Amino acid sequence: MPNSVLLLDIGGHSVKAELQLPLNELELAFGHDVNRHSEGLVQRLGPQLNTYLLQHMHPASMDGKKWTIQISSMQVQPVQQSMSGPYNELTVQLMLLPPENETPRHFMLNYDVIIHQVVTHFALVSVRQDWDNAQTAGHPYQVAAIRMNTVDNKLYPVEINVQEGALWTGFTNMVSLGMNHIKEGTDHLLFLLTLLLPATLTVKNRRWNGFGGTKRSLTNILKIVTAFTIGHSVTLIIGALGVVHFPGQIIEVLIALSILVSAVHALKPIFPGKELYIAGGFGLIHGMAFAESLINLNLDGLRMMLSILGFNLGIELMQILIIAIIIPWLIILSRNNAYAGLRIIGSVVAAIAALAWMTERISGEPNIISSMVTNAAEYSFWIIPVLAIAAFGSYVVVSKKQTSKHIGVDI
Repeated sequence: MPNSVLLLDIGGHSVKAELQLPLNELELAFGHDVNRHSEGLVQRLGPQLNTYLLQHMHPASMDGKKWTIQISSMQVQPVQQSMSGPYNELTVQLMLLPPENETPRHFMLNYDVIIHQVVTHFALVSVRQDWDNAQTAGHPYQVAAIRMNTVDNKLYPVEINVQEGALWTGFTNMVSLGMNHIKEGTDHLLFLLTLLLPATLTVKNRRWNGFGGTKRSLTNILKIVTAFTIGHSVTLIIGALGVVHFPGQIIEVLIALSILVSAVHALKPIFPGKELYIAGGFGLIHGMAFAESLINLNLDGLRMMLSILGFNLGIELMQILIIAIIIPWLIILSRNNAYAGLRIIGSVVAAIAALAWMTERISGEPNIISSMVTNAAEYSFWIIPVLAIAAFGSYVVVSKKQTSKHIGVDI
């Protein structure tokens, strides 16, 4: 039979928890046909369930001081388990508050929800998130199992003891998460790199012209990257702090749109000299997506501020690293007339990917092209050596032309 699960998010001064109770087992202990009539269960029996849970769950400090439990929400949802098949469970969000000056990392848990009536039932307790120890929600680890003692048929309290962490550990983990977010965020990188494709060129007769010089190119690139950084930093901060909530689907569609706009601009200049404003404006959109990664952490004030700082720093470090690797090759390539072909191919590929993503994100269904782009992203690292080889070839060709020209003049 399915077991219960208690997931703990260890904070600086409290523990946020999620309790998952299978309804078929809960009905045996609580009654009221909660499993056979699960629709509208919370509306129908919310107060009774609240009372029941508080009566059968008692955390306390190691010296016996009682903790406070606050139940914030309950909902019924279906679950698919390989061993027991599909079933419904009651998911409860709780806050466990220790007395003042007591650690949330070491406590005793008196718990007998369901088990007080169904002696074969058991509950697994796992730490889902522990910011100070660089533990994120994706990989919970078990710290206790609550079950009836088969020797004397008694249920004993379990000790929850999570090792001490450090703010520095949490901060460096957020830097790493920020770097990985950009590394794995194909759409974010594609927007920035597509916008940078023509940054080394000049404009003549509303068309992209030749190389504009190293100094000018580096200045344009610095402006574009800085504007993008400022834009996404602003919305990352206000989004992560909960000042404004951004609708996820709309954000994802707008990110795809930003790639399409930059691709069209790389084909033909539609806002020459104003790339930094486009980068800053769309940077606001991308920052909204970045903020979602931090909102879900549910951190207290200090840890949220450190997370914002560390996550943003990681984003910038990865951006700088990627740009530092790619831009020199683009500058060398743009000195050659053949760069127009590379720019056009890159723009068309980016536009196709953007349209595929927009279609997928509006419809909610993947398509062949978006799936191909996702699979191809795994090999995106090869862009760098390909650009390097192409740049070397371009440099050799340009050097030979210049040498031939000088020889002709001397003769």
